Order: sequence, then structure tokens, then C-alpha cells
Amino acid sequence: MTSTPPRTALVTGAGQGIGRACALALADPETNLILVDRNRKTLEETAGKAVRVGAQVEWVKTDLLDYDASARTIEEVSARSGPITVLINNAGFDRPGTAAKVALPDFEAVLGIHLTAALNMIKLVLPGMRDRGWGRIINISSIYGERGAKGEVAYCTAKAGIIGLTRSVAQEGGPFGVTVNALLPGLTRTPTIETAMAERYKEAIIAATPLGRIAEAQEIAQVVAFLASPASSYITGAAIPVSGGWGV
Repeated sequence: MTSTPPRTALVTGAGQGIGRACALALADPETNLILVDRNRKTLEETAGKAVRVGAQVEWVKTDLLDYDASARTIEEVSARSGPITVLINNAGFDRPGTAAKVALPDFEAVLGIHLTAALNMIKLVLPGMRDRGWGRIINISSIYGERGAKGEVAYCTAKAGIIGLTRSVAQEGGPFGVTVNALLPGLTRTPTIETAMAERYKEAIIAATPLGRIAEAQEIAQVVAFLASPASSYITGAAIPVSGGWGV
């Protein structure tokens, strides 16, 4: 088994919610942490929290849909912090709507940030991981990617696409020591859920969840941290529900 190289972890959508929790779960004195988001204010806040627990942190405000800009970012941070060994594709947002009513630009925007941005980052880091014989790629999907949801056609399509992307790239990376997995969170306490989802929808999901509660972002992040570690060496191509049993 190939020895584990020094860890340089890149987290997209690191400004808040699950992305921030993932960044903090990976933050330690042995890790070079690269944080990417489009919101400078929340990104700086996450970076400050990670520094306080001893991580070496660099943050970058960039457009993940701009492949050339992303390539420059990867080149620059790798020169300073070392090659990316762990990639967490977490960036995303939602534009609710049924198939009949969703605006095409909204549909394309959701697929873009969830799928095109994730593919861009994978294209940029996978070759180096394969050359070095070690890497971890974790893509944040959703339980909605398996079960679907009325009025969430763009989000559910994007999250299902992440599962397909994960399983395809896992077959490319596996022979070279690179594992690629997807997480499928259920209802999770994030700023977006807290402010944008109506209470009646939250209550309905919680009532259908065997564990009977909403997840904390840290609970999702702890599974990400495991998948990013050497301990997960024989897990790849998996789509792992972290949903309290909802959707099972």
C-alpha cells in the first residue's frame, strides 16, 4: 500500500454550512487547508476558525465554473502548499421548481455549480493524484439524489448526477490508489435550511426520519474526515447516506 503523502486538502463552498464543517473537521497542524468560496466574508470567517485550531490555511475567492481561473488557483496554491491530496467538492445552491415551471437558466445554474464545477476540480487534481499514487475525492451529493423530491427537479437532478460522476471517476482513480466517494446527507442544519425552508417541510422530513431529528453539519463532516483519511483505503465508488435513516 502506498504511503500517505503530506495532506493538502481543498474544500469548495467552504464559507458556511457543511463546507465550513468539513474544513474544520480536516483542520489540524499537519494539514495544509485550501478554502474556496464565492463569499469573501464567510470564507474569511471559516479560515479564521481553522487557523485557531492550528491548521495552515489559505483561502481563495474564485468562480468554480471558470476552468481557467480554477486551473490558475490550483497551480498557485499547489506551488505554496503542496499538491492537492484531498478534494472535497461541496459547493452548491438550489433553485426550486417543478419540471413544468423551473426556468431553464436556473436549472442550468444548479447543474453548473454542482456538476460542472465538481468536474472542473476533478480534472485539475486527479492526474496529479494518480501520478503520486494516492488521493481522496469526496463529493457532497444528497439523499435527494436517490429519492427525488417534488418541486426540486434541478437540485435532485444535480445531486443524482454527482453520484454518477463519483462512480465513474472511482473507476478511473482506483488502479492508481485514488478513492472517490459521495456523501448523501439528509436534512442538515445549515444557514440556508434555517432561513429558506418552511418549518412545515422540516417537520415533515423529521417525522419521516427514524432518528427523529435534523443533522448537525459536524455530523456530516466527520464522515467526510473519515473518507479523507488513510483509514478509508478500501472504500471507493460508494454513495453513503448520512440521513438519520430518512430515505432508506
